[in-house]
Amino acid sequence: MSRLGHLGARLYRGEVSYDFVARRKLWYTLSAILLLVSVVSLIVRGLTLGIEFRGGAEFQVNSPTVTTSSMRNAVSSVVGGEVVVQKLGSSTVRAQTEKLTENELNRVQTTLAKTFHVSTNDIDTQFIGPSWGKDVSNKALRALIFFLLGVIVFLSLYFEWKMAVAAMIALVHDLVITAGIYSLVGFEVTPATVIGFLTILGYSLYDTVVVFDKVRENTRSLAGGSRMTYSQAANLAVNQTLVRSINTSIIALLPIAAILFAGIVLLGAGPLKDLALALFVGVAIGAYSSIFIATPILASLKEREPAMQALARRVAARASGGGDKGARRGSAAARAAAESDDGEQLDDGLGEPEPAGARAGGPTDAARRPAQPRRPATGAQRSQPRRGAGGGKSRPGGKKKR
Repeated sequence: MSRLGHLGARLYRGEVSYDFVARRKLWYTLSAILLLVSVVSLIVRGLTLGIEFRGGAEFQVNSPTVTTSSMRNAVSSVVGGEVVVQKLGSSTVRAQTEKLTENELNRVQTTLAKTFHVSTNDIDTQFIGPSWGKDVSNKALRALIFFLLGVIVFLSLYFEWKMAVAAMIALVHDLVITAGIYSLVGFEVTPATVIGFLTILGYSLYDTVVVFDKVRENTRSLAGGSRMTYSQAANLAVNQTLVRSINTSIIALLPIAAILFAGIVLLGAGPLKDLALALFVGVAIGAYSSIFIATPILASLKEREPAMQALARRVAARASGGGDKGARRGSAAARAAAESDDGEQLDDGLGEPEPAGARAGGPTDAARRPAQPRRPATGAQRSQPRRGAGGGKSRPGGKKKR
């Protein structure tokens, strides 16, 4: 068995445990910082929208002599404004400009054909209006709303509404941080990026549902008389699924990283790179939130229930009582040895005093009664045996004193 597999088995059995839920304030603080930076960047810098969303013209030239600098100079000599140039593959360069008129479009084509010694028909030209990008954005927003509503209903029916709330908070957390990373780094947002955003929603929920299913299994009969609080049972579930979450995330990230490498290094900028980049960032953030955000939030919501609060009090009382009981048991033998000769009451280690005579097996009343001085026995009394188990004394003439 590998080390990771051995660790997973020990985590599942509870032999090793990392207290993720108890350190929830640390994870909340870290996520709050990331969310704050992301929101500020989105407000101040915004997202770098692709040509599909802002509208404009696109030119692609395939020539052994084309470079990004020569492409930018050729286009900028005809039109003003911002020109975004990206290399696609080994001999293709793409230039994107703002919206152009028909005359400007023809002039750019002619200039590129002369500069790189190609035919105008070999120059791939596209004109994209901003209405197309707006339509894509509206459809993506509607899809996101219907998706979230469906997920809330499903999780509420399959689990409970508090698990649905925790999962939605973790999902929004993932989306905001992913968008913030795009804003900070300046990654371009294209329709492929939007598709990637929608895809990571499913992955983030998948990992969260796996953890929540184990939480439900560990807390099914928790309030009946468990020795763990809800937070402790939820933390055990996180530990039991930790290796699975790590393995799933690594397996998901490896092919995405390969696609990202192919999209950037081999093919250059393009839809493949945009899709893989969104998936890579979202999957990494989703793996983090399912462990450090979703389950601690669920535990915080559940610990507010009266039944869970009563359970926490019972567990705390049992833990403190167990320690005192052990201490009393440890000194019970020493006290018994010291007090048994005096006939005093002894402690049985459970907090209830027990008579010494009862511990020895003799009659309790006899142990408590002080010893009476014996009277000298007469000859008749010595000749007659005692009658009765109760110790009644025989009198002369065979009459018993009542």
